[in-house]
Amino acid sequence: MISTRTLRVSNFVLLCALTVIGALLAPVTSFAWSNGELETARSLPGSYLAGRFARSNNDTGQAAGFYRNALVQDPDSGILLERAFLMEASEANWDRAIALAEDVVKRQPRHRMARLLLGLQDFKSGDFEKSIENFKAAGSGPIGELTSVITRAWVEQARGRTIEALSSLTLRKQADWARFYLRYHRALIADQAGRSSDAQRAFESVFQQDNKTLRTALAYTRSVAASGDYRRAKGILRNHMRQSAGEDHPLAVDLMDKLTRGENIGSLISTPQEGLAEVFYGLGEALTGEGGVSIGILYLQMALYLEPRHPFALAALASAYESMKRFEKAIETYDRIPDGSALQLAVDIRKAFNLNELERVDDARLQLEKVAADYPDSIKPYDALGNIMRGRKRYDEAIGYYSKVIDLIGKPEEKDWVYFYSRGTCYERTKQWAKAEIDLQQALKLDPNQALTLNYLGYSWIDQNLNLREGMKLIEKAVSLKPDDGYIVDSLGWAHYRTGDYQEAVRFLEKAVELRPEDPVLNDHLGDAYWQVGRIREARFQWDQALSLKPEPDLVGPIEKKLAEGLPVKRQALAAPSLTGTSAPVASTTAPEGNTDGVPLPQRRQ
Repeated sequence: MISTRTLRVSNFVLLCALTVIGALLAPVTSFAWSNGELETARSLPGSYLAGRFARSNNDTGQAAGFYRNALVQDPDSGILLERAFLMEASEANWDRAIALAEDVVKRQPRHRMARLLLGLQDFKSGDFEKSIENFKAAGSGPIGELTSVITRAWVEQARGRTIEALSSLTLRKQADWARFYLRYHRALIADQAGRSSDAQRAFESVFQQDNKTLRTALAYTRSVAASGDYRRAKGILRNHMRQSAGEDHPLAVDLMDKLTRGENIGSLISTPQEGLAEVFYGLGEALTGEGGVSIGILYLQMALYLEPRHPFALAALASAYESMKRFEKAIETYDRIPDGSALQLAVDIRKAFNLNELERVDDARLQLEKVAADYPDSIKPYDALGNIMRGRKRYDEAIGYYSKVIDLIGKPEEKDWVYFYSRGTCYERTKQWAKAEIDLQQALKLDPNQALTLNYLGYSWIDQNLNLREGMKLIEKAVSLKPDDGYIVDSLGWAHYRTGDYQEAVRFLEKAVELRPEDPVLNDHLGDAYWQVGRIREARFQWDQALSLKPEPDLVGPIEKKLAEGLPVKRQALAAPSLTGTSAPVASTTAPEGNTDGVPLPQRRQ
């Protein structure tokens, strides 16, 4: 008779063998969901592989269920135990995650994430000694060491030991990024303890290292304002807003308005628990932004375990879900952000974009029209509506929304080029060239160095046999601005093709395909150019390649016809060199367009 232990060992060996197979399959296989769930495999290997599959498809909720089922069948498996813990924590199933964390540390006493969660549980229950013990045991690796030091400092602050908390914020051989976090939390602890002079010295040190990060700018500004120096606080915030790229963040604008009105401003962090949540929020957002989405989500969930309504952590978690294409989860997370904050407009617009990704276009439209009614002076909901409709090739609707944006702008500034560009491309797509040309020229007038506008207007002229010399110059300038953009390089190559300079067309189209080898339209264009210079076999190869890359349905027939019949051979244009002058280097990113006279257009816009 075979013992239960022998069966488990055999199952574990099979599980390890299947892990290798799963690792090979996971990157290229997607789930076929049925009624929102996979049909649950009942065997241990089946549950394990299903869990791996779910995890590789970023569905940690399903993965948690499968690992839970596998762990019931083999409770002695360390691998299953650890993975079940990580998935439960990723889904914020805290009761199960904490129970599993306790089992994990029995097997792996220095398991970082398990120790961190147990440390947070102890902190919330008021057992500070045990919390410090767990945080200390979590100090493996650079991130773990930094997290361990800062979390223990906040526990000391919770115990009323500010001097010990501040003195503990040191690490040997600190990297710049670690030094930044240590200084920031030194400032927050001093600020929370009411030691405003110490706090502001530390904030100033952080600000000198990086004055573009919103969270640190808000913390510094609020600290100075809380001490009564509103004039200096506004100067700090203005400095941040000047240095930050793009539009001012709504929270920065809201804080500046409060300072101007003379409202009472408190410190960013008012309790040690909020400070501890800030540790996990800050590191979690940084990790997700640097590609460590899975570990970043764990940190963000731990921040929310402490402070469930932390708006920054919720926004960062929703953004992480968006990057994983878990749009339903992103919407649910945005819904948890408290209503009425300065983030409300941005949150409502993000939810609409997620609805669009879920193919709920009408729901997205209704959401944004409600937002537009709630914020009648804002261009953002109309711009979002225009972008969604343009992406859906509903160009007439997009034109209407972009027109509302332009009406609200009044006198346009340089940054407003994008609205004229966007409406102009929609006019061009709906064959209203006179209106398109006016908008594209206005976009170029507002900002003469936007490669998208240069490329689109230049190619449109050449495509219609208008302003050939000027059109070529515009495209060449676009290429010089974005010399690694395969789509814009394709435009230049295709412009040479349309003007009959096939040798130059080959040169640039080859470069375009090097930059974007996965694009069927670019491969098709190169095939056409090869044919015209007599490189027949290479032309057929490129057309075959274009078909293998699954082009849009309306391109399949013309490519198949070229493979069967070839192309009429045209004479090389003798005047081409004098038309184009010196060609620029080669070029950056747009998106496929339609065609004219049966020939696919180059990639002209994003």
